Amino acid sequence: MTLYAAYASNLSPRDMAERCPHSPLRGTGWLVGWRLTFGGEDHGWEGALPTVVEDPKSQVFVALYDVAPADEGTLDDWEGATFGLYRKVRVRVQTLDGDVPATSYVLDAFEGGLPSARYLGILAEAAESAGAPDDYTADLRRRPCRSTGL
Repeated sequence: MTLYAAYASNLSPRDMAERCPHSPLRGTGWLVGWRLTFGGEDHGWEGALPTVVEDPKSQVFVALYDVAPADEGTLDDWEGATFGLYRKVRVRVQTLDGDVPATSYVLDAFEGGLPSARYLGILAEAAESAGAPDDYTADLRRRPCRSTGL
């Protein structure tokens, strides 16, 4: 099993159960020293795409999943790693039980650009469903965004 730290739409346990049915939610935690941002606006269908970048003053809420070998290829496809859009990185996640190493995905494009309002709503709902604190989801909903998809 590979421990995967999801920070975007895969925060949603329901969506992950559909995408990777053999990979259960293990818990939640924080990527301390990382910041949620957006980039690759020219690669997204409706604006910039989510990613995380190192930032010593920030932290990002994540859901941790035990990814079964049967789901690894599907997750790589879903995250765009198969196509070179995202790349896998090793991160440390702070949990209530201590730090754990995990794999996550970062966008292989320049930071900048705005996501769509619709996509920010998806992220906020996914974070809520994973148990993110209210202030975290409120901050997601207040982020600058494009008012329309394209």
